[in-house]
Amino acid sequence: MSMSDPIADMLTRVRNGLQVHREYVDVDASRVKRSVAEVLQREGYLRDVRSVVGRAGHPALRIFLKYDDDGQPVIQRLGRVSSPGRRIYRGVREIPRILNGLGIAVLTTSKGILSDREARAQGVGGEILCEVW
Repeated sequence: MSMSDPIADMLTRVRNGLQVHREYVDVDASRVKRSVAEVLQREGYLRDVRSVVGRAGHPALRIFLKYDDDGQPVIQRLGRVSSPGRRIYRGVREIPRILNGLGIAVLTTSKGILSDREARAQGVGGEILCEVW
């Protein structure tokens, strides 16, 4: 079965893992998924991202989830913005500030996949993949 939106699948697996307090979740590997996970790790929403061998020997990403001292997930909301049927592009001046800067937007730009802060600092806009807080 083909998957029409692999990024949404990754985000759903992370959300589901957080709900049941898993230590990590495994997702099929791709460069885009790895880059999105690395942005979330850089911004402090994930503990670690590693490459592993998944089902049937296919490459996978092991995403280690992060919780606070009380055991509550660090990620309160993780949602897809742009989708294969409706792409959402924003210039550098229109990049949204998520919860007045408390959250982040993940964008795909001409300089790679970046957080909203990194995109503004580099002066580039792009497609808004997801929002996190």
